[in-house]
Amino acid sequence: MLAVGLVLLLAAGLGQGTTRGVLREELLLRPLPVGDVAAVFQFRTRWDADLQQGAVSHYRLFPKALGQLVAAHGVRELHLALTQGFWSTQSWGQPPLGAPAGAELWVWFQDTVPDVDKAWKELSNILSGIFCASLNFIDSTNTVTPTASFKPLGVANGTDHRLLRYAVLPREVVCTENLTPWKKLLPCGSKAGLAVLLKAERLFHSSYHSQAVHIRPICRDASCLAVSWELRQTLTVVFDSFTSGQGKKDWSLFKMFSRTLTDACPLASESKVYVDISPKNKEKQLLEVTPTPTSVHEAIVQGDKTTYAVYDLLSPVLFNTSRSLNVQLKWKRPEDSSELSTPIMHAQRYVSGYGLQTGEISTLIYNTHPYRAFPVILLETVPWYLRLYVHTLTIITKGKENKPSYMHYQPAQDRKRPHLLEMLIQLPANSATKITIQFERALLKWTEYPPDPNHGFYVSSSVLSALVPSVIAMKDVNVEESPLFTSLFPSSDGSSYFLRLYTEPLLVNLPTPDFSMPYNVICLTCTVVAVCYGSFYNLLTRTFHVEEPSRGGLAKRLANVIRRLRGVPPI
Repeated sequence: MLAVGLVLLLAAGLGQGTTRGVLREELLLRPLPVGDVAAVFQFRTRWDADLQQGAVSHYRLFPKALGQLVAAHGVRELHLALTQGFWSTQSWGQPPLGAPAGAELWVWFQDTVPDVDKAWKELSNILSGIFCASLNFIDSTNTVTPTASFKPLGVANGTDHRLLRYAVLPREVVCTENLTPWKKLLPCGSKAGLAVLLKAERLFHSSYHSQAVHIRPICRDASCLAVSWELRQTLTVVFDSFTSGQGKKDWSLFKMFSRTLTDACPLASESKVYVDISPKNKEKQLLEVTPTPTSVHEAIVQGDKTTYAVYDLLSPVLFNTSRSLNVQLKWKRPEDSSELSTPIMHAQRYVSGYGLQTGEISTLIYNTHPYRAFPVILLETVPWYLRLYVHTLTIITKGKENKPSYMHYQPAQDRKRPHLLEMLIQLPANSATKITIQFERALLKWTEYPPDPNHGFYVSSSVLSALVPSVIAMKDVNVEESPLFTSLFPSSDGSSYFLRLYTEPLLVNLPTPDFSMPYNVICLTCTVVAVCYGSFYNLLTRTFHVEEPSRGGLAKRLANVIRRLRGVPPI
């Protein structure tokens, strides 16, 4: 009886372990209007466990390093993105998952955390070690607490903004040492499933690369009586296939990744590849996809109806004819790339002015919708060494002043915290809004300059958050049944969808001293000391001895002996 009881207990434990974790992997291939191709990887791990209680001891699919991090520091939500390059919204359309250039980290903490700033510092240092990034440089000089721009994406009991921390390192460089630990967090690593395509040599030979980690609590079922934890690992990469393909827009998995798909991850409950085959410019279908997809899926993404060819890697029919899957896309006829569809909302940002004393930051926000106006929340984070003049803030729309409905400004403190400016601005239909503010450049201490001060100082991207009007009415999204790329930002309003855009980072020059002058002074001083003082010191310390004439050596004495024998006078 005891043996039977142990067997039943082990079976129950194994059954519970298999149901507590669910893994879904997904690849979205999206042809861009200018001929490039965007590939979006998403790996979603849902874990039916309570990490906040700290009673979890067995980790199966969820990474133990991240699970212990969430439990130890009272994290409610964590969002980390490492990006190389800039997503051009005007050329590529609206991004599937937006991220600024560099490193971005924003975290919601539990209300039980006694010291949020201390937990934030410890958390950034631990993440720096996990992902081999420079997140340990996050401190009070680049950390802000937004009040309206970043709301919780998961289940939240409250939205006390004092529990939120946000920081950006625009100068962070992303390379293979950041990708390797990111891949190790996957349940199957890079050995099986869609992760076999993540070849670093190909991923970083691209126009845009962004990898992210999102951790949030979600409802376990429709009643939301229990909470599960969701981990999303996303990777977005844009390949310039038009240039690499010798002027052709045709592409395939092997051309982009130098590999093909052979099987799904054994631990995944769902593994699919989606290819966007929607007709462009309301014309007939111009794309031809091979091999034949297992199914076709239609969804409303970012306010527009989109058609996808679906390849289910768990379907036994897919690998009957061949051992590997190499999705190929060919254009039936060349598409006129001069007529690019303009996104509903896009923005630009630049620095103007002359000299190294004052300047002006300008942000242009465009609403191209023909008849719908909508509000947008603008977040500006400016370093303390650019001293903003808030009285010079102007917002002009169609030649008229546009007063913000809401405005929050936190002034900077030298060497302690940056400027924080948040505004709620109404964008009229078919309009361009220009936001300008002047600043003064500060003179830093000579020890505060980086090794390459003449390169300039980076200013993080502006953040635009808006509910953009949808062309087609949208329905409520079921997270468990819908594709992953449609469920990260759910919207309860069917007439609009949430969109977050990032502008370009700025590069600003500051008054820089001539760092070559100390070098010249050191060289001149060393020369004077060596030549003048060295010679004088040598004369003072040298000891002089009078040398008497010597009687000669052995050779001279032998010569004199020989001369005496010959009767010749000695020398």
